[in-house]
Amino acid sequence: MVRVKSRYLLCEIHVSDPSKLLLLEDRAITAAVKDAVTSAHGDYGAAQCSIGFSVKYVNAHTGILFLRCPKSSYRLIWSALPFITSVERKGRRISCFLSCLHVGGTIRTCQKFLIRYNTQQLHRMLPKCKTQEEKDQVRRAILSSSTYMLKGKEHKEERD
Repeated sequence: MVRVKSRYLLCEIHVSDPSKLLLLEDRAITAAVKDAVTSAHGDYGAAQCSIGFSVKYVNAHTGILFLRCPKSSYRLIWSALPFITSVERKGRRISCFLSCLHVGGTIRTCQKFLIRYNTQQLHRMLPKCKTQEEKDQVRRAILSSSTYMLKGKEHKEERD
């Protein structure tokens, strides 16, 4: 028996109005990606995209999503992502674009990358904070995102 190998694309949705992120759902994103692949690669791309492609996870608050596709066709989907300019849901067009942050063989590797990426983003935000309260909030967010490195007593102290 042969195992089907997949690739997972960790993508970020960029929207001008953050409140519109809550309107996005996996079916609408799936349709937008399939349309983009069809327009970029024609019938061949549409056929490759129809086999084994799915949206595994969508976080409407952060704009992060995981796309799962066969290993043989992940480059077709990856190359079509810049052509997505909007997602249609219930007759409303939400203008957005997708950027691929990471391509991994498992969801776990993508999750590990996402933790590192979020920690880097928080470190970039720290110098831009104006008040001490904002800096403390960012520091707490950095510590909570990297708690997998802490062990035992240190972990409890940092959480408190």
